Amino acid sequence: MNPTQALIKQSDKIYVAGHRGMAGSAICRALSKAGYSNLLTSPRADLNLLDEAAVKYWFEINKPNVVVVAAAKVGGILANNNYPADFLLENLKIQTNLIETAWRSGVQRLLFLGSSCIYPKFAPQPIKEESLLTGPLEATNEWYAIAKIAGIKLCQALRKQHGFDAISLMPTNLYGLGDNYHPSNSHVIAALLRRFYEAHQINAASVTCWGSGTPRREFLHVDDLAAAAVFCLKNWDPSSIEAPKDQSGEPLHYLNVGSGSDVTIKELAELIAEKIGFKGLINWDISKPDGTPQKLLDVDQLQSMGWSASISLAEGLKKVIINLPSALIPSN
Repeated sequence: MNPTQALIKQSDKIYVAGHRGMAGSAICRALSKAGYSNLLTSPRADLNLLDEAAVKYWFEINKPNVVVVAAAKVGGILANNNYPADFLLENLKIQTNLIETAWRSGVQRLLFLGSSCIYPKFAPQPIKEESLLTGPLEATNEWYAIAKIAGIKLCQALRKQHGFDAISLMPTNLYGLGDNYHPSNSHVIAALLRRFYEAHQINAASVTCWGSGTPRREFLHVDDLAAAAVFCLKNWDPSSIEAPKDQSGEPLHYLNVGSGSDVTIKELAELIAEKIGFKGLINWDISKPDGTPQKLLDVDQLQSMGWSASISLAEGLKKVIINLPSALIPSN
């Protein structure tokens, strides 16, 4: 596509909320690589995204043209189970403050990052965008999911009622540079990487993993997500005749982003153990929850626009493991 026809300009002031996080930092890198050098960021000490007045003031001073909402309170099964009110309240506040303020401030284009956990626990696989709100959510992360659904629908409502150019992407499980390796609040790949790395360092005889190992999960390297975000900011106009549509022929306002393939958690654990060099036993604690049996996204819509993931799981894990020693925080 000719750059002059892109939906965002290289002169645009682009605000990436959540630029310190794994997804936000990757999107900043991808934007810079693509020639978008006028990036705005807001250090956490300078802007509390939970404070509506502070967000409004920041927008008045900095006047971004394009906004990417990658800021969120995130965590694994344990964190979601233990802090449901925090996950619901903080995510609702962060995204509403950013999306509403962007609209009222005259921002030209906004990208909201959702999550594949918005879909029903037993949605048909692979999960199409139309599966949203067709069944009960997975109980272990429903609070986070409900907040993300509200963000998607707010973007859609503002487009419908006010013509605000807001789009949303639903990434599958992410991993990569900038991941959170907290001993109890991390996602599955980060948790397994830490566990196997530390076991390897002390020559442990075995590692115990949560659940049965049978659930299937899809994983996407965060650099692939970032590439998809830049691609959609430049090329995806939901009002275009050629834009993806749902099964009823209506324009889609949110698209899945994934690798298009999945593995069992057992296969993932074995692959990580192999890449790290751990040769002990892998035990499974079936008293711990498995979560959704399978979660594989249907990525046909985004692929039909000309984008697909390029980093395999094996390649992505290799890239992560190289930087693992410096990424790990002490286990307190």
